[in-house]
Amino acid sequence: MKRVVVGLSGGVDSSVAAYLLQQQGYEVIGLFMKNWHDDSVTISNECPWLEDSNDALLVAEKLGIPFQTVDLSEQYKERIVNYMFHEYENGRTPNPDVLCNREIKFDVFMKMALSLGADYVATGHYCRKGTIEKNGKFYYQLLAGVDTNKDQSYFLCQLSQNQLAKALFPIGELTKPQVREIATKLDLVTAEKRDSQGLCFIGKVRLPEFLQQQLQPKEGIIVEISNDAPLYNQSLPLFQNLQEQLEFESQKINYQPEMGKVVGKHQGAHYYTIGQRKGLNVGGTKEPLFIIATNVQQNSIYTGQGASHKGLFRKTLQVKPLEVHWVREDLALNPNQTLEVKARIRYRQELQQATLFCYENAFYVQFKNPQSAITEGQFVAWYIDDELIGSGVIA
Repeated sequence: MKRVVVGLSGGVDSSVAAYLLQQQGYEVIGLFMKNWHDDSVTISNECPWLEDSNDALLVAEKLGIPFQTVDLSEQYKERIVNYMFHEYENGRTPNPDVLCNREIKFDVFMKMALSLGADYVATGHYCRKGTIEKNGKFYYQLLAGVDTNKDQSYFLCQLSQNQLAKALFPIGELTKPQVREIATKLDLVTAEKRDSQGLCFIGKVRLPEFLQQQLQPKEGIIVEISNDAPLYNQSLPLFQNLQEQLEFESQKINYQPEMGKVVGKHQGAHYYTIGQRKGLNVGGTKEPLFIIATNVQQNSIYTGQGASHKGLFRKTLQVKPLEVHWVREDLALNPNQTLEVKARIRYRQELQQATLFCYENAFYVQFKNPQSAITEGQFVAWYIDDELIGSGVIA
């Protein structure tokens, strides 16, 4: 019997994952990760981790599997929370869930599980794992979940071949309703439980308050840029080559206050992100205001009216070469190579037609159609058919 450690999160997905592995004849152990101690920033009097660990324990008892709680809050603070503060401080918007999978679940947690004699680590992610052989070598594939509505492959876009080798995703072939149905039949306490919201394993966090613990509020201006501002109608320069054109297309506009009109005040540019609509507290506009840019050096926020404002759209993004990650190392591009893919810049976004361009000192993703709210610090992930083959941090 192979031994599998399941990350029991106290939700329905990991509960059913544990049951399915049991049915497949694995020796299953449930571990709950406690990643957070600071209740001062979680919303209301919910104490998510306590409730979740109790539910995880009840599920383990019901299935008759050993269970324990492991405290990873130190590593979580060091690898995820500090990184988040650093990114926000520099005007970028991090994705803690992608990082939590790479750094905590499939690194710290996985090493702990393997030290307990586990052969695999399993989670309740909606994705699948495949294996292919190429030139006598085996490669692991990260495939989209069968439930297109819940596919979570994007959150695992930074995993390596070594991590995938030891990972199992038991519910990847099921839809969410099927998972709930199994849990209901088994009379599991998590059967009707709502999906968790907010940060990976912390629960709901009031982000501005969370950030205020480290990043001091600082009043600045909100500027509105008109959709027919002259800067959107400039003629394109002549490009010497394709790389020059991609470089130009991937650059964000350097907005200045004099390009628009001041419409309000804010408490710190680092609390806001591109594409954000809520929390600006500016009224009196015909259409809602969307954030089209933030500048933490100036401490200013730039906005435009409506979801189709020109300032929201860009066709090309850049990834620093050191931040390009190939899940399928055998498909990695060499300088001056290109690859047709489908890509997404956020979870649940429909996959978009795109081309990857690799150069000696630069890497670009050019979309067929301009994309709304390309945001620095977030991850772009690229696919061939339903296989996620690589990703990178948007520069």
